[in-house]
Order: sequence, then C-alpha cells, then structure tokens
Amino acid sequence: MDSARNQTVLVVDDDADILASVSYALEQAGYTVLTASNGEDGLTLAKERKPDLAILDMMMPKRSGFLVIEALREEFTDPIQIIMMTANEGNRHQSYAELLGVADYLHKPVAIDTLLTRVDELLA
Repeated sequence: MDSARNQTVLVVDDDADILASVSYALEQAGYTVLTASNGEDGLTLAKERKPDLAILDMMMPKRSGFLVIEALREEFTDPIQIIMMTANEGNRHQSYAELLGVADYLHKPVAIDTLLTRVDELLA
C-alpha cells in the first residue's frame, strides 16, 4: 500500500513504551512520524508541521488530549484527522471526544494492527 507514503502522523503520549512501539509500527508502514511526550509539545509540533493525522493520548502532562484537540480546531480551518487513545473507560470522555470531531476513539491497550488499519483507512 503506497497511498500512505509521504504522509505525516503525529503521536503524542506520555508513555514512552507506547510512543516507541506506535512510532516504530508507523515508520515501518512508511509514514513520517513526529512524536511528543506531552500535550504542549504535541501542540507545538502540530502547529509547526501540520501532520495529516494525530494520535493523541487523553491524559497527558502539561495539556490533555482534549485541550490539544480544542487548540488544533482553533488553529486549522482544515481539521487534522485525530485518533484518540485512552485507558479511560468513561462514556462521557468518548462523547466529548466525538463532539470535538475525533475520527476514532480507541481504548488502550490498542493492538498495533488495529491502529495501523485505522490510520491507513483515515489517510487513504
């Protein structure tokens, strides 16, 4: 599948293991990957590089995934596709994420294959 190539995915998660495994899988699939370990750095990277898709953790230091999404929605008229990954089980959070327009809301642990399939579908 070559449709993915030359597309950039931003991964923001404060869990170093998740950041490393997701980044590695995306790079192996041919994506350019940007990473950040907190919401503030993720938002800065998104503004500077305008990725095609962002994968965000919900609970992060400095700025939550929700606050990052809100800021991205204000920043870009053409919204970035967003997949939110979270260990949180609450429906209220999922409802709010959907209200903010996330393309997908995945519960951790997320199987890498599942995540890659969603990224490929969203960026096809």
